[in-house]
Amino acid sequence: MTDTQWQTLVRVVDGTHEGPVAGFIIDSPWLPAWSGISILDYLSSPDLWFEANMKAHDTFPDCLFLPGFWSEFGMCTEPSAFGVRFVLPENEFPAPLPDPGILERLDGFTRPDARVAGLLPLVIKRLSGLHDRIRRCGHEIRMAVARGPLNIATYLTGTTEFLIAAKLEPEKAHRLLEGITDLLVDWLSYQIECFPSIDGLFLLDDIVGFLGEQDFLEFAFPYFQRLYSAFPVSVRLFHNDAACEVSAPHLERMGVNLFNFGTDLTFNEVRALCGDTVALMGSIPPRDVLAAGTPQQVREAITAQITAAPSLRRTVLSCGGGMPPGVSTANIEAFVSAATVRGG
Repeated sequence: MTDTQWQTLVRVVDGTHEGPVAGFIIDSPWLPAWSGISILDYLSSPDLWFEANMKAHDTFPDCLFLPGFWSEFGMCTEPSAFGVRFVLPENEFPAPLPDPGILERLDGFTRPDARVAGLLPLVIKRLSGLHDRIRRCGHEIRMAVARGPLNIATYLTGTTEFLIAAKLEPEKAHRLLEGITDLLVDWLSYQIECFPSIDGLFLLDDIVGFLGEQDFLEFAFPYFQRLYSAFPVSVRLFHNDAACEVSAPHLERMGVNLFNFGTDLTFNEVRALCGDTVALMGSIPPRDVLAAGTPQQVREAITAQITAAPSLRRTVLSCGGGMPPGVSTANIEAFVSAATVRGG
């Protein structure tokens, strides 16, 4: 993000920005195909990765892209630090291969070193190698990024296996989450150490939406609260585009001040649950409207959201989740145009 874009986001979060803001979370599900390359080329070539990100920023200069120059290897990034095997197909999403036996080997479970484990050093190496080019284009690294503890736990063990363990062997589930959270504190700290320009934290965890309130408060809340409270940054973004009715009322206390949510609830319903102090990022349907709809349908959807919202204060107009595959340039242009005109 540029200095101007980052300051705009900070003002949105603290409630002092006036006027509409359009923004999207962008990464490997959307950027490679949109820029005309394969997913594996995007992940393996620093030059192609940089060019794809720069193309997005240049094509849509009035749009905020979060986290901005996201150095990642899909869902494999953090699980790889624990030794999980993974696959990197040419043009499919990277995928970790869970190992349910991890839950039975916790006695030998040690925290990996974020500086050398798995793919983590490659994330840093890509950013550091291109940092000068990013800065010469007027941008800077603004956010430390990681998948959340529950998300990583399910990639290590399997989703069903972890959720069963949480109910039948909660002590094992907690030991795993504690070890993962320890790594994440180190991993996020290392990113900030490498890039002092970072003033934001971005955690993603859809597994939060699979939990009832009691389980959320036991298995999610304390670990996220520890992570968000460890870093005194201006923007504390949380992505969960699964169900959020249980978690949304607790987000402010958890440390979140910007929430990217899905489409199970309306924008106004999420606002009522979160209160007025958490900025919201959403929420037209990402697949059925932003990707599969016409530009006119995109304009109608964002106009309807703006019309129904009592206020655009602490709001980033977006889709319900990250930018999905297949979104066209025309549809993004329609979104930004409608957001600016209607919001103004």
